[in-house]
Amino acid sequence: MKRGTAGHSVLAFVKSDGNAFIIRTNESNDGRRVRGNQKSLKYEEKIQSVSCGDDVVTLLSETGRVLYVDSAHPPFTPRPLEVLCNIPVSQVACGSQHSVALTKDGQVYTWGQDSRGQLGLGRRKLGANSPQHLRSLSSIPLVQIATGGEQSFALSVSGGVFSWGRNDCGQLGLGDTTDRHTPNPVHSLDMKKTIHISCGKDHTAILTKDGEVFTFGCGQYGQLGHNSFSDELCPRLVAEPQGSKVIKIACGRHHTLVMTDSKKVYSFGCGEQGQLGHGEESHQSVPLPVQLPQDAIDVPQIRDIYAGGNCSFATCSSTEQDVHEGSNSDSMNKVQHCLDGLIDRWTSEHDSKSWEKIKQEIQRTFSSASCVNQSFLEQSRDKHFQTSPTYSGLNLSVARRNFKKLVKKNNVLAEVEAAVTKLIPSLNEKPVGVEGLRIYLLLIELLHVIQKHKQPESTNLTKAVAAAIVRLSADSLQVIGDWWSSLSASTMIKYIDVWKQTLSVILSSDPDPRNTGVKNLLLVLQHMYNANSRTAEAGRVPDNNFCLLIEEHFLKEDLRLWRSWSQHKNVSAEPLILCNFPIVMDLQTKKNVFDEDAACTRMETMDEYWWDLFNEYGREELPEEFLLNLDLTRASVLEDAFEQLAAVDHSDYKKPLLVYFDANDHHFDDDNLNIKDFFHDVFHAMFSAESEMFMFNDSNTLAWFPSKATQDEKRYFLFGVLCGLALFNQCIIHLPFPLVLFKKLLGVKPSLEDMMEFKPYLGKTLQYILEVDDIENMDMYFLINWDETDVDLDPDNPEKPLTSQNKKEYVDAYVNYAFNTSVVRLFQEFKRGFFQVCDQDFVKLFQPKQLQEILVGKDFHDWTKLKQNTVYEGDYNAGHPTIQMFWEVLDELTEDQKADFLWFLTGFEKVPILGLDTINMKVQVTQIEEDLTYDWYYPKTHTCNSTLELPIYSSKEIMRDKLTEALSKKRSTHN
Repeated sequence: MKRGTAGHSVLAFVKSDGNAFIIRTNESNDGRRVRGNQKSLKYEEKIQSVSCGDDVVTLLSETGRVLYVDSAHPPFTPRPLEVLCNIPVSQVACGSQHSVALTKDGQVYTWGQDSRGQLGLGRRKLGANSPQHLRSLSSIPLVQIATGGEQSFALSVSGGVFSWGRNDCGQLGLGDTTDRHTPNPVHSLDMKKTIHISCGKDHTAILTKDGEVFTFGCGQYGQLGHNSFSDELCPRLVAEPQGSKVIKIACGRHHTLVMTDSKKVYSFGCGEQGQLGHGEESHQSVPLPVQLPQDAIDVPQIRDIYAGGNCSFATCSSTEQDVHEGSNSDSMNKVQHCLDGLIDRWTSEHDSKSWEKIKQEIQRTFSSASCVNQSFLEQSRDKHFQTSPTYSGLNLSVARRNFKKLVKKNNVLAEVEAAVTKLIPSLNEKPVGVEGLRIYLLLIELLHVIQKHKQPESTNLTKAVAAAIVRLSADSLQVIGDWWSSLSASTMIKYIDVWKQTLSVILSSDPDPRNTGVKNLLLVLQHMYNANSRTAEAGRVPDNNFCLLIEEHFLKEDLRLWRSWSQHKNVSAEPLILCNFPIVMDLQTKKNVFDEDAACTRMETMDEYWWDLFNEYGREELPEEFLLNLDLTRASVLEDAFEQLAAVDHSDYKKPLLVYFDANDHHFDDDNLNIKDFFHDVFHAMFSAESEMFMFNDSNTLAWFPSKATQDEKRYFLFGVLCGLALFNQCIIHLPFPLVLFKKLLGVKPSLEDMMEFKPYLGKTLQYILEVDDIENMDMYFLINWDETDVDLDPDNPEKPLTSQNKKEYVDAYVNYAFNTSVVRLFQEFKRGFFQVCDQDFVKLFQPKQLQEILVGKDFHDWTKLKQNTVYEGDYNAGHPTIQMFWEVLDELTEDQKADFLWFLTGFEKVPILGLDTINMKVQVTQIEEDLTYDWYYPKTHTCNSTLELPIYSSKEIMRDKLTEALSKKRSTHN
């Protein structure tokens, strides 16, 4: 005998020659099952395996055809299932009144009664008379199916277990007693390396690759082997029989068999029909050895064990080879984990007849998600068994190597692309298990190889893959995102480039690129960006890898659409990138768009006639009602600014800005200089000790909002207005705030890193609290002192002690109080003022660090580059003695004096973040009266174009004195 099985009323066997027979059983007067005569089952093909229900026997032929026999109604003629006639099947399994089939391409079909959800097709009133495709498992690479009384199971290639059906005793292993009408993953068996499942009427056993057995469900007869007769709702490990490794399991109706690597068989559970083989008819709740017959001359070798109904079977062989053939890991060993061999054959030389067969193989493989998902697994140390929401179980380098072979043959690649195109629409939006998501990594890898080694004729395949990813549920996207996060930076960059390359082609060639296909590509890039942001900084891909080269006319059209769309105007298309996908815009592009939007906003404050005059002649031709005019006194610049900004309508903040100092004659020669001076003076005044608007850190280098304001809250609104005006008018300001200010403006949560920046000592103390184990010894409480005020971080629990369990809560509460709770009113006023000037949607284009650097600028130290970029006019040239003296003097200045010179030259104490590499200076000879000497004149600058007027001094000492005096005079007049 090759295989055997039993149901409630029938036994079925397959002989090694492929012939099958059945034996009916009936109940005698004393309650025992009595076996009838053996009946042979005649069929034209050899039978590979059988499975019994209560009355129905299902057979599987060697060609994969499914047959059924009704054992209650002779003659017992096998009949094929019409639905599965043309679908090769690899396994069949029968429950009491239902059946399950696993096809050779990994699909599951179920039919029969569905009273408890055992078909897995959802809640239905009736069963199914013919096989129904169980689509929810279609993308999972399955290797086994199993059924019990009214429960069903499926096993994936990497040990994922899925169950559905009756669960009143916990036989599904899901931790409860609720029936399931669709497949559910048994998460408690994740990463246990499950290789086989066997079911009884209402209990289940699973075998792992390491030889461990877990059982769950009904324990009424001791069939779980836990030395008890209790039910188990979750899988529980069975004590190994005498420490042996189990290699085979089998469940009967209410009993269980296990076979060890020493070929000993143990049983436990119901023994009232003698099915335990102990010589007794009692119930056993622990594994006990089966008393097998021994022949002194020829000791039989156990090859396999089977159980069903109230029967147990063992097949024997006298050859060692036959013994090793029987193992529950057979199905695992037969799985084609990798396509190495197939791909080598596909890409080798072949005739037309062979090519037809190869095309069929390619279509069958790449149009099946389950086939693709079981390929290219990481098999070293069985790592693919560790597949989880954070690990894909794939060996992507093997996949890449094989895909490179595919693309070398155009005809092979064309068939692969056609098959994948057919596959994509069938992919589940929410696969039952994470193994069903592997295909998305493999498809991206395939797209990368195609793009690198072939010039794709179209972007359709990439767009189709992107659409499939976007359709995924939020949970599935989270899993894929976590898998992306675990990739190396180099691999991540390759995958990012897949979408960028396709986007570049479309944006540069498509006359109407604002379509759903492009949006899907951008959405996938956004998902990858989000995943990358969760990666530790050391392994993170730099943000600029996500940026696209976007043509100026496209951006301007996108800006027009955005402004129309945001103003509720009827537009034919929506903006594509602006404010939706800022991740693909580099800092220069973002700044250009922001400034363009600001210019459009200013234009809207006046009609077209005045806007044309403004562009041609500047502000001097504009009526004052179109301008934001500030008439200020330098000595009281802050108070004047607050008073005048508070007096105007908030809509005036968006008008062109004009600044006058000390009641001058409103001359417009250098109004940009006045604006620069204004922002310099007003922010220095605001952060002086006299303003009393802010608290400072211990080193007095960084400011923050006070927890108790001594100034009118309206000042903080105007502080926000001033910051907005600076950004709106492209001016760098003195704003000594930590990064957390800009994070809060953009809705990013403050963190411990922000405390590290603002108060380094305190930040390190909080970090130490998180890391230390014996925190209780520090005798600390949720009491802090912030801004010279005692604060209870948990007012509902006064004097709450700090413990190892709540130390993260303490640190989070400390940071939250410092940067949120203590400043909620003042910050809200600041934020309200800031966004009265600047469009919040366009500010959000920037990352917090980018916004800080745009507004504050960066320190400049590369004076060598400034020297290289300097141009000379008139009599001056690089070799002129006065020019050589100048660079020597500049080089000898202190760092503070050099910073003063930068301000003297440009009007800014720092340089624009986007101008670090392009900062330049123009030097020309100072024009003097004929009867005077150059040595009497000071250097002068025109900050609007960074021009230096330099007298031709007679000595280096005079040049040094005149330059330093000019710098100090400039500084003193603004203090």
